[in-house]
Amino acid sequence: MKAAILTRYDKNATDLEVREIPTPAPASDEVLVKIHTAAVNPLDNMMMRGEVKLITPYALPLVMGNEFSGAVEKVGANVTGFAVGDRVYGRMPLGKIGAFAEFAAVDAGALAHVPDYLSLEEAATVPLTALTAMQSFELMDVKPGQTVFISGGTGSLGAMAIPVAKSLGLTVATNGNGENEERVRALGADIFIDYKKQSYADVLSEVDLVLDTLGDRELPTEFKILKEGSRLVSLRGMPNGRFARRMGLPWYKRFLLSLAGRKYDAMAARKKQTYDFIFVHEDGAQLENIASLFPAERPLTASIDATFTLDQINEALAKVRAGGSQGKTIVRIGDFQ
Repeated sequence: MKAAILTRYDKNATDLEVREIPTPAPASDEVLVKIHTAAVNPLDNMMMRGEVKLITPYALPLVMGNEFSGAVEKVGANVTGFAVGDRVYGRMPLGKIGAFAEFAAVDAGALAHVPDYLSLEEAATVPLTALTAMQSFELMDVKPGQTVFISGGTGSLGAMAIPVAKSLGLTVATNGNGENEERVRALGADIFIDYKKQSYADVLSEVDLVLDTLGDRELPTEFKILKEGSRLVSLRGMPNGRFARRMGLPWYKRFLLSLAGRKYDAMAARKKQTYDFIFVHEDGAQLENIASLFPAERPLTASIDATFTLDQINEALAKVRAGGSQGKTIVRIGDFQ
């Protein structure tokens, strides 16, 4: 089978090598998935630069790719709930990625059935953002009636996090380019702030929760608008000791990450707030439940910005690296009849 493989880490994001490798055989708890579409994410470029080695060290060479859709080709002896031909999607397990390939052997616990109303192309764009939103709100221990500020909510994460937040009974504030206001309000945003015209810090104060997608430059301001004793979850800040303990990392990694994240812990401590970094993990059951959160009149939606082939994987990675996308970049891998 064809696969896109990382052969060395490089801070400049080395190109992947597309080559033929053996098709994997599924273990007893795994499902062999024929990959139809994989989505390309900033996480893929981060991994290629070696930026997540402390969290998830991988041996090289490595088949890359974290998010996918496809169909069940074969099931392991212990697998129930999936049958050959089922349409499935998921976030590859942290310990065994490999979605940029024609086939992947995936732990059944990472898989969910694709909702009928989604195409396989659309489905490939859902798992990482959906699970990130769900796991972030779970970590925040949200309560209906609370207000959440989702920074930079006009991107692919916002497109999922906003409707998920509304389904959980939250009031949603976000900011971004005013050109996207109508689209973002249609997703359910209650408050939209055009960053070119106004700072969110001049509009918001005493919010209950913050979901940070912008990282270091915005975190000090985000803490300022957050209520005393409240919670901020970041996708782009540094991991900290709380993250290391939650992930069950060994003592020396806990020590190193405590040092790495101490600046943000100190910001949070000023108003007895909590800072958490999140690195989304696979969860098929959680993904299976995503569709049920959305009412029939507002089903789960997906936004696709550009489509490439597996042979064009490095062009796709470069596009994501450049930023400015209005949706997900996807890679079509298999042709299904």
